[in-house]
Amino acid sequence: MNERFTLLLQNAGMVRPLFALLLLTGCGATPEQLLTGVAGGGIASIAIIHRSPFDALYSLATGRDCSVVRLERGETYCRSEEPPPEVPRFCTRSLAAVDCWSEPSKLPAPQRQVADGPHVLTEQQEADRIRRWPE
Repeated sequence: MNERFTLLLQNAGMVRPLFALLLLTGCGATPEQLLTGVAGGGIASIAIIHRSPFDALYSLATGRDCSVVRLERGETYCRSEEPPPEVPRFCTRSLAAVDCWSEPSKLPAPQRQVADGPHVLTEQQEADRIRRWPE
């Protein structure tokens, strides 16, 4: 389970009295007022964290990024894990074009690439690729 969810469960002794006080504030509310409060909370939740309260609880419990907003975009309910990026090809200049090689170790002499850049993700990029929700 997600570490924050476990920590929340361990500290539930402090959360219960606060939740009871919150419930007491609604003793005189009419059903219309309660419905307005719940609907307003749901709309605010979607506007702020891009998920409904149920989505936030489900994402917290599973550690995956799940949202009804993703469904509206035509995507899956939960974000799938991204596969690692493929290894970039080794491209060198020739007389009139660019040649790309799958195995640069087989080239006769050390060659300089057309685009020098990183060949793997940085630690931060890899952490972002495999992150869980909430962070």
